[in-house]
Order: sequence, then structure tokens, then C-alpha cells
Amino acid sequence: MTRIRRISRRFPDYGWSWPTGGLDQLLKAALLADDDAAAGQAMQWLSANDIDLVSFREHRLLAAICDRFGRKLAGHSAYPRLVGLQKMLWTKSRMAMREAEPTLQAMTDAGCLVMLIKGASRIALNASAQRGRVAHDIDILVRPRDMPAAFDVLRDSDWQIATGVSPQYLRTRLASLRSMNFFKGSYGDIDLHQLAYDGSQQSDEDDLAIWRRAEAAEFSGVGVLVPSPADRIALAIAHGGLDAHTHSDWLVDCAVAIRAGDVDWDVFLDVVARRGLAVAAAVALSYLALDIGVAVPDRVLARVLDMADRTGLSRWSAVLQAKPRTDFGRLTWLSRGFAKQLRLRRKGGRLRQEPSAKAWRGKAWSGKTWSGKTWSGKTWRGGPSGGEPLERSSPPVFSQTIPCPPTVGEMMLDITVRISVPPVRRRIEMEINEDDGHVARLRAMAISRSGGERVLRFRGKVTFDGRQHVLTLEARPSRQFRQWDDQATVAAYGALPFHLVSATFSAIG
Repeated sequence: MTRIRRISRRFPDYGWSWPTGGLDQLLKAALLADDDAAAGQAMQWLSANDIDLVSFREHRLLAAICDRFGRKLAGHSAYPRLVGLQKMLWTKSRMAMREAEPTLQAMTDAGCLVMLIKGASRIALNASAQRGRVAHDIDILVRPRDMPAAFDVLRDSDWQIATGVSPQYLRTRLASLRSMNFFKGSYGDIDLHQLAYDGSQQSDEDDLAIWRRAEAAEFSGVGVLVPSPADRIALAIAHGGLDAHTHSDWLVDCAVAIRAGDVDWDVFLDVVARRGLAVAAAVALSYLALDIGVAVPDRVLARVLDMADRTGLSRWSAVLQAKPRTDFGRLTWLSRGFAKQLRLRRKGGRLRQEPSAKAWRGKAWSGKTWSGKTWSGKTWRGGPSGGEPLERSSPPVFSQTIPCPPTVGEMMLDITVRISVPPVRRRIEMEINEDDGHVARLRAMAISRSGGERVLRFRGKVTFDGRQHVLTLEARPSRQFRQWDDQATVAAYGALPFHLVSATFSAIG
């Protein structure tokens, strides 16, 4: 029998990052094998906490607990509220699935291999799990070569891009994005991935192997793939183990996969080594095995602990990132923030080298610039479509066409716009697009909170092939929201209408 070393609760050992307090109680209520002990933990938590005052993290675990015990908790005064919470979360999950179902089918019809990961994969394997596993967003993994087709399905089905950029812009950047978020209607929420792990956990070889190990499943009648049991555990740790327990039902997902009994632990150990997940895995598996009693094989836990112990100072960083945020003191907040920023710098690497996509940066324009509508050489001013004059008193617009010169090759384009900025600090986002193609992204910062009218000048290169007739200058939001009914949100993130003062084309050199 392999000997497991003692795990300390002191930093920087892995027990320091185990869940504590109310979070520990909820996880034990969901995961302890002894029903009486688990129900006791649930009763203690319900007696000490108000369901209405805790966060979504706790709500997700409460759904699993309600699904496990049902009417066994009926003696507690909080039981009616607990049942109502589970029904509400189930309804939202079901509505999210319903929005996603036609899109998943359309992707498979378009020839894409679709793999569901995280919570959606558990529901695909066991439809009854949706009563206790909240899945308000559906995580979809496709092969890089299928990314354009999957994106086109989402775009053509009117899914909105969460970042606020246009479909034309995003379509040109697909090869450099690991994932992107889309939403539709009140509940539809899809995260589209072309790689299962982030940039700090790279392994080109395992990116291919995860597809070879995948298993067939069905999600609401749509044939999909799900990761192997070993991959489901590794993915849960990779996505949740360094996120300070923003959500904690990833630990429940791990326990469910382990207890099913068909995990290829050699594959799991290989993935942990290739992906650099040893410390996060050591925290998660030591908690599940030693504090919850989940049957992680001793040789596996010993090997994971040995790998984690050999990671040097990076172990400190990972232990800080794994600790639940509810346990943070001020020093822990600062230390974890620094460690997380270092990881995010590694996470953000591009998938492929592509031509530079640097935005044109706006510069404030001083002096009076309005001069009506004129054509002068390659300069155009005024008019919502290059026709009638655009008076200063006319309403601003969210998009405006700019006639193109009849030329082939590169030219410089100078654009001057007048914008009324709300009294908040925010980004100003615009794009130049051409039909389904993207030309340039324009960005400026409103640093002062004074608001008021700004005149901005943007300058950059554009390339013509002789077939373009017009370009479209378009205001974009800096983020998308399902509803734009809050004035503060609109002021901080909404697209800002503008007057196009001038657009000047000139030769380079």
C-alpha cells in the first residue's frame, strides 16, 4: 500500500487551500458517502445561513443537496425556499439548454465534431443530473478546423458576441482565440472553445489526444462527444482549481466521475504532468480523498503530491490561487492577485501568428472642424450617405458609409468624428467594416468623468482591391448585455452615436 504523507493546513501546503466553514459544510453535504452525516452538515448550514443572502456559488451546491436529499430536509424551516431555489435554477438551466439545442444540431449538420465539456458533459451522460447540476452556460469544444463553421452557425442564428465586437472583426481573429462567449434571448449562453485548456496549461499533443479518448453521448437528442472520465476530472481541476472557488460544484463533478469507477488514472497523471496541473490537482484530490473520503487510489494521490512538491516556488502561486476567496485576508488578496496576473500573462498567448490587429488610437482634435459637405480630391465630409449635407443640429448616427476611391493598393485614411461622451470614464469603440470583411478597429479612452463633446481623429492604413465601393464606420459597445435598460450601464458600455466630420484618403509616402 502506498504511503500518503501528512497534509498540513498551513501555507504553503495543500490543506491551506481546502474549503473551510460554510463552503466545506455544503461540499460535505453534497459529497459525504454517509447519508446521515451529509444531511447533518446540510441542516447545520441551513440553520446558520439565509439562502437569500448567499452567493450563486452556494446556490449551485444547494441545488445538488436538494436533489440528493429531497424531502429528507422537509423538517427544516428553510426547506420550501430550498425547493423553490432548485426549481428556479433547474428552469434557467433547461431554458439555456433549449436555446442551445438547435444550434448544436446545426453545428453537427455543418460537419463539426461537437464535444461538451464541464457541467454540460455531465448532463449529456446522465440527463437526470440536471436537477442538481446547474448549467446556465453550455461549454462547447470544437476542433480548430471546425471553428469557422461553428462560428458561422452562431452568427447566422443571431447569437450575440459578449465582448461587443462585430462578427466581421471576430471572424478574422478566430485562429488566435481559444474561446469566446455568445448569448441569445433571456437564457441562451454558449462558450465556444477550440482548445479545452487555457494558454497557461498548453500541450499540443494532449490537444489531439483528448479527441481520441472522447466518448459518444446525447444532449437533448443531439449526438455529441464528451471527454473521457480522466479528462473530465483534469478539465474540472484546470478550470475550477485555480479560480478561488468562484464556483465549487466542479469538485462535485470530480467526485461523480471518480465514484463511477472507470477512470484511467494513468491517463489522468499524464495529463496533469503535461498541463502543469499538479498543485491544483494536489489541493483538489487531497481534499476529496482525505477530508471527504472519495476513493482516490493511494498511488495516484501520492504521485500527484510528489509532482506538486517538485514545482518549486510556482507551488506557492498555485496554492494562493486555489484558496477559496471567502477565506482571504488583505495580504492573501494582494498575494493572490499578483500570482493570478502572472498566470494570465502566460494564459493570453496567441494560438497562431497573424498579421497585427492593432487598433487605431483616437487623438483629441482641437479647434473648429465642421465645414459642411464637400468633395475635395480624396476628402469627403458630411452627409449620412455621402449625399445630403449633415447639419450640426442633425441627430448623430451609429453607422455611416464612406465612399471608397477607385484605386488598388494601400492608402492612408484619416477620420474625424464628433461624439458626445457621458460623464463616466470609459472606452470609445468603433469599427470600419466592408460587407462581411473587417478593415480596422478604432479605440479611444475618455479618462475624465466630465463628459461633453469630443472631436477625435483616427488614422491608419487601408488596402483596396479595386472592387470596394463603400466602407462602413460603425459605433460598437465595449461590452454586450442582454438588456440595455439601465442608464448607468448604457453610459459606461453602450455604443456612442457620432457625427462623421471628415474622412480623408491620401497616398502613402
